[in-house]
Amino acid sequence: MAVVKGVKEQVHLPLYDCVEVKPGKQLGGILTSNLLRFFVDVTGKTKLLTNMQAASLLPHWNTFEARALRVVISDLAPKFSEDTLELNVSADVNKLTGSTTEVISVDVIGLTLSDLIVLARRAERDNVEKIEVDQATLNALKLKLEDSDGNVRTLGVNKTISIDIEDLKNRFEQKTRGIFPPAAQVSPHNGSGTVIGNFIYNTVTTFFVGEKIMIQVPTWFFPAGAGPYSENGGTITHGYPNPQATFRFAEPVVIETQQNFRVEIEVPESDVLKDLQRLYGPLFIWVVLDGYMTRDVQ
Repeated sequence: MAVVKGVKEQVHLPLYDCVEVKPGKQLGGILTSNLLRFFVDVTGKTKLLTNMQAASLLPHWNTFEARALRVVISDLAPKFSEDTLELNVSADVNKLTGSTTEVISVDVIGLTLSDLIVLARRAERDNVEKIEVDQATLNALKLKLEDSDGNVRTLGVNKTISIDIEDLKNRFEQKTRGIFPPAAQVSPHNGSGTVIGNFIYNTVTTFFVGEKIMIQVPTWFFPAGAGPYSENGGTITHGYPNPQATFRFAEPVVIETQQNFRVEIEVPESDVLKDLQRLYGPLFIWVVLDGYMTRDVQ
């Protein structure tokens, strides 16, 4: 459709860009330094992730008045890796078959990170360091037992093996160096905080137009003003889900024609960065510039 020369229209058209972590993957695959950059890399992203057509630039000869800035973080249940850990769990049990009480040493084969999280949550729920696992639990987790000769064995009725969860977590962490998720994803309701809380209170968000800083403050300054909300405490959000319940600039920040802009979220503390890099997806972090686009009438 042809452009009407000399005639402009102004539309309420927010700009948004997102960092996505796929299920079973970690934020560290994207957050390789201490910066997350938005509106910079838009190649190959779907409309769920961005409505930008070009990196850091407005389309055509448009201008944009940014009236508000939001940071929206998803509160989705993480999905952990299903790859085998290659870390056998040794345990001593009574003889697996028959009526004797002979003690036999076995290895638990096929343990995945998802299995380890299930067992860790069970240990936390029961407030124990070691958990007793029976054959039904092994079957549910698709684990098997092998004796020292490599023979697959089965636990008898009322027989269990004892697994020291803390020892297993420590050995796994030493072997994998950072693959075990942070406490906020293993036990989010046990005083370890939440993913959203840990993120917004430990990061700084900066809005650049050109190379000029327009605002730079901790991320909690930019409530989402969107997303689910529950009064029973079962859902965590970054602000009340109302578009008015977010940060608004005192005066509009104008992005001129063909002027570069971007938003950066920085993690200043190295210890916090290591924890955030271990977060598992699905995880979405959106930055939204809410305002008015001035464009040619077509």
